[in-house]
Amino acid sequence: MTFSIDIFTLFPEYIDGPSSLALLGKAQEGELVSVSSHDIRKYTKDNHRSVDDQPYGGGPGMVMTPEPLFDAVEDVQPQRPLFVLSASGKKFTQDMAYELSCGDGFSLICGRYEGVDQRVADHLADDEVCVGDFVLAGGEAAALIMIEAVTRLVPGVMGNDTSHAQESFSSESNEDAVLEAPQYSRPASFRGFDVPEVLLSGDHGAIEKWREEQSIAKTKKNRPDLLT
Repeated sequence: MTFSIDIFTLFPEYIDGPSSLALLGKAQEGELVSVSSHDIRKYTKDNHRSVDDQPYGGGPGMVMTPEPLFDAVEDVQPQRPLFVLSASGKKFTQDMAYELSCGDGFSLICGRYEGVDQRVADHLADDEVCVGDFVLAGGEAAALIMIEAVTRLVPGVMGNDTSHAQESFSSESNEDAVLEAPQYSRPASFRGFDVPEVLLSGDHGAIEKWREEQSIAKTKKNRPDLLT
């Protein structure tokens, strides 16, 4: 069965281009994954194809109106769960990516302007999600982040389906979900900077111990909040 993703956006080309490249592009060619973008403006009813209006109660900016979004979703009948991408949503994590990859797919609504009418999140979508503690101009970049994070975990998409288990934030084999240890490749010496000797030793026990120590040290330095 193909893992299906539906994206509702004002800029389909923002999604279509990157989705056709690299690992995700190959996954779509192999029919392991399907990413479909849907232009919200096609579901407007006025001559100006308006998708936004002033917010009730006042305030800056414009808000995406509910009618085109409801009509689009009801017409497409997208793969569930359906999420609104919003800075006020729950945080997207590696664990969430893994959970989604175990299903049949998911769908996203990309907000613009000051966001979407709350009735879309409350009565049309299944939840609201954000990709980090920052604000973007629109949901398309966030959608691409979620698409790539999830689809690379779909069975068959990566060459080695177990290669993600030791990555940063993965809790499949690491209950603390610490950051991944440093990685090195050839040459062993480059401009006077050498690969740690333990990695050249062939001693797998020592290498594993070194990686665990480096992983914890890197997490303490860059993300101490993960070491609860």
